[in-house]
Amino acid sequence: MGLDYRTAFHQAPVGLMLSERRLIVDCNEQALAIFGATREQLIGQSFALLYPSPDEFERMGERIAASLDARGYYADDRVMKRVGGTGIGELFWCHVAGRALRPEEPHAQGIWSFEDLSARRRITGDLTPREREIAALLIEGLTSKLIGRRLEISPRTVDVYRARLMKKYEAATTPELVHKLLQG
Repeated sequence: MGLDYRTAFHQAPVGLMLSERRLIVDCNEQALAIFGATREQLIGQSFALLYPSPDEFERMGERIAASLDARGYYADDRVMKRVGGTGIGELFWCHVAGRALRPEEPHAQGIWSFEDLSARRRITGDLTPREREIAALLIEGLTSKLIGRRLEISPRTVDVYRARLMKKYEAATTPELVHKLLQG
C-alpha cells in the first residue's frame, strides 16, 4: 500500500493550511499544534484569527498580493497569535511560506506552510503592530528606504520606529537591534 497525499498532508513535519479567499479550508496536525488549536477552531475561519490585530491581517494581505513572484510564491517571518490551549493569545515569531494557486488572484486559493520560530526567537517587550512589521523587515536586512516602500510609509517614519525599537531593546546600533530581535 502506497502513501497517499492526504496522509502526507496531515502528517507533514511543518504546519500546512489550504486557503480560499483568506479562509482556512483545511490544515494539518502540525498547524494545529503550532497555533494551539482544534480543527473546529480553524476550519472555515478567516486567517485574521491568527494575527495579532485586524490591521496586521489587512496590511499583510495587501503586502502578499503586491509581493508574489511570477509563480505565485511568497515567504516572510512575521508575528502570529496562538488561538487555543495553554498559550491562547500568545504572540510568536513564525516563518510563513506559501503559494497562490492562481497568481493573478492572490487570495483565491493557496497553500501555506508555517514554522514556529519561538524556540529561536522570542518576542520581548510590548511592541505595536507597526513595530512588529518593521522588526520583521529589519531582520530580513532591508534598509529604511526599502522598508518604507514595502509598507508604503516614508523612510523617515521607518527611522522613528527603528529608534523606538532600539530604545525598547536597549540597542546602540541597528545590527545590535537585529541581533537582540533574533535572540529574543
